[in-house]
Amino acid sequence: MLSLRARLALAHLGATVLVLAAGALVADWSFSRIVHRELDAALLALAETELGMIAANPDGKVLVHEVPPGPAAPSFVRLDRLVQIVDGDGGVAARSSNLGEAQLPIPAQLRDRLRAGETVFETLNGFGEEPTRMVSVPVQGRPGLLAVQVAGSLDDVNQVVSEAGMLFIALGGALLLAVGAAGTLLARRAFLAIDDVVRQAHRIDDARLGDRLPHPGTRDEIGRLVDTLNDMLGRLAHSMEAQRRFTADASHELRSPLSRLRTELELALRRPRDAAAYVDTLHSALEEVEHLTLLVEELLVLARIDAGQERGAIEPVQLNAVVDEAMRRLEPIARDRQVRLVFEAAPPVTARVARGAASLVLANLLDNALKFSPPGGVVQVRLEGQGAEAVLTVEDQGPGIRVDELPHIFERFYRGSAARVEAKPGVGLGLALSQAIVQAHGGRLEAANGPGGGARFRVYLHRAA
Repeated sequence: MLSLRARLALAHLGATVLVLAAGALVADWSFSRIVHRELDAALLALAETELGMIAANPDGKVLVHEVPPGPAAPSFVRLDRLVQIVDGDGGVAARSSNLGEAQLPIPAQLRDRLRAGETVFETLNGFGEEPTRMVSVPVQGRPGLLAVQVAGSLDDVNQVVSEAGMLFIALGGALLLAVGAAGTLLARRAFLAIDDVVRQAHRIDDARLGDRLPHPGTRDEIGRLVDTLNDMLGRLAHSMEAQRRFTADASHELRSPLSRLRTELELALRRPRDAAAYVDTLHSALEEVEHLTLLVEELLVLARIDAGQERGAIEPVQLNAVVDEAMRRLEPIARDRQVRLVFEAAPPVTARVARGAASLVLANLLDNALKFSPPGGVVQVRLEGQGAEAVLTVEDQGPGIRVDELPHIFERFYRGSAARVEAKPGVGLGLALSQAIVQAHGGRLEAANGPGGGARFRVYLHRAA
């Protein structure tokens, strides 16, 4: 009794043979193209020979240079080639004797392409008794002449291609018949258990993601497959729940400022007011619009990160310069809130990250620390290298993070009790956005409470060599 692994290997071998059969069909198609290209090359070579004769005798009589009759052995070079030289009006200036009184077609559209200097290949299905391939080459240097046309029969080419195709099809059919039966038998026996799993999996939809596939009780390939599928169902259930929660939270956050904005505008329009009242209403409406703009921008950044489109060019970035720049930018806000920003001097630390992403993460962490720091407080920033990682720490002297809130601190739209009670500005996306950016660059962001009771955030990034 073959093991499942052996049967799968044989099935894979059968699939490989099928691929080879398909390759034979592709080879037949390629062979057909090669044969047709050879005919086109022969026709073009003959046309260029006639063009060379015309160029060598620019003032001579226009004629087709055929092999003259004589005692020499007959030539088969032009036996099935029809040659025609066309004047500027589309009339026949000369033709080969085997063309007789017939004329190779030269419609107005073809004449226009030839006057533009284009060499034209075409297949004539209605000319003569056999399908015909024709090339039309424009004549250069003879104003009275338009083109040289050379045509040849496709009958022999089609016969060769047909015979080759029959051969390839026969080979492919033999391979399919030989391997198909064995492959079908092996695959049927190997995947009976998988078919059972598939039937049960069909019963699970988005409303029943909590269901799991029954385990066969073995640790073979089927058992590991069921374990993998159950793990995947668990991840899908978690992802769907997070998506539903995110949609509900986003809808709520968008609805609240829109409702306030609509209420203020309706009140302003209910009765005439003085200019100062309208100015106050417009200022209040502008604040709500700015709140909505910030919310939409953060949602767009998160969506691009989720889609893998927000990751900038990763390069060695000296984090010391990024910290200095962020602290200079936020220094006015810190002064207004009477909070000191302190950066402990550190040796240069370089990380592999997009510079804009690193600046945005640090700005979010500093802004968050300033929000919760009391007047007279200090926000400390530390930078150090720990082995292969660059570690950036932001610590404040605020109320810290409650233990029951730590597992949720990076969830989207989550706001801790301190932010809700004190009505701190924000929508609960800053930390989620920072974590998503850091993870997109292969790092991690951790939150904890510092020794002094305030919140402490640490960013770990890959250190540049």
